[in-house]
Amino acid sequence: MRVAFAGTPDFARSALEALHAAGHTIPLVLTQPDRPAGRGLKLQASPVKQAALAHGIPVAQPRSLRLDGKFPDDAAQARDLLRAADLDVLVVAAYGLILPQWVLDTPRRGCLNIHASLLPRWRGAAPIHRALEAGDAHTGVTIMQMDAGLDTGDMLLVEPLPITPRDTTGTLHDTLAALGARLVVEALALAARGALARTPQPAAGVSYAHKIDKAEAQLDWSQPATAIERRLRAFDPFPGATSTLAGEALKLWRGEVIAPAAAAPGTVLAVSPQGLDVATGDGALRLTELQRPGGRRLPAAQVLQGLAVSPGQRFEGGGR
Repeated sequence: MRVAFAGTPDFARSALEALHAAGHTIPLVLTQPDRPAGRGLKLQASPVKQAALAHGIPVAQPRSLRLDGKFPDDAAQARDLLRAADLDVLVVAAYGLILPQWVLDTPRRGCLNIHASLLPRWRGAAPIHRALEAGDAHTGVTIMQMDAGLDTGDMLLVEPLPITPRDTTGTLHDTLAALGARLVVEALALAARGALARTPQPAAGVSYAHKIDKAEAQLDWSQPATAIERRLRAFDPFPGATSTLAGEALKLWRGEVIAPAAAAPGTVLAVSPQGLDVATGDGALRLTELQRPGGRRLPAAQVLQGLAVSPGQRFEGGGR
């Protein structure tokens, strides 16, 4: 097939590489404009752009696709490129721009989206984070026929994936990216044979995965230990859960729920080679991996060697 691709981060690059390896003709890739990154704030191409250029695929980087929006010239140029590409389908994965109706209508077979959840659960921008934070037992990938709604289109292929007690957003991201890449190639193979069935999403079970706000990283120790432990994993590697102790804003990367103790939420219960035990609103949490400002992620015991902490101290802030 003639397949254009729209995506930006590493999650999307996996799918682009799979489509290229499967032998599809890819006349055009859409991705977000280069962004400043690193300490020098130099402009950096997205992972999808880097992959496209490595394969000699033309790249367009419109700031918007709305013909009546803030950047109509960008949208008009993208429209001309998409129409000239004579597309069978446009595959979309974590692109970052809303597709107006004219884009959805341009390819002969419409637009397919790779979504990292079991729709209709966790429609929206951060499905991996929210599934972990909520304590879901499963996540997965849905290949969806896009329509004008927010992740409301018909389901084409769905494959679940168990969430393990050790999974983080980082580990699930990589697994789901590979799964989505495989499924979208399967979907196009089925479509070519006329064997790709469409199933409307059920009306029940809809939930929304709102974009992660950095302010959410600040922990609220009045929450149960189980909820805080899930948040640590959900916010790993971004934005990282934070809380202030002994005057330092620490990042808290990993913990385990332990037996409760009678103390105010946020109170340090014990300091040991196994970690830092902290009281919560329900139960206690042993922090086992920490990071000081400007430092690296390390086992808690190593971090605590250079940080004066004793039982009875309390983490600051976090109440909401």
